[in-house]
Amino acid sequence: MGLLLQHLYFVVFVAVPFVLMFWMLPLWFICKKAGFSPWLTLLNCMPFGNAVLLYLLAFAEWKRHPMFQTEPVPPPVAAAQAAQQPKIVPRRIQP
Repeated sequence: MGLLLQHLYFVVFVAVPFVLMFWMLPLWFICKKAGFSPWLTLLNCMPFGNAVLLYLLAFAEWKRHPMFQTEPVPPPVAAAQAAQQPKIVPRRIQP
């Protein structure tokens, strides 16, 4: 009975926090940045749940996180006109 309790203490105090900190926490942030509910991370607690979450993240359409949005792209007409006319910048002549 004592050996069983030692293994139970190990699981509760060492293995569970390890899994929470080094596996579930990064997946929580990945799901949030991908635009999904972070509670999908709990799928990892079920058998084959990590495979379901992996395929969901791999093949779903991701929403753009505001942190990673770039400047708006100018229309191609303006880009073509800018490419045709070279921009001349005057130089200063130092005495």
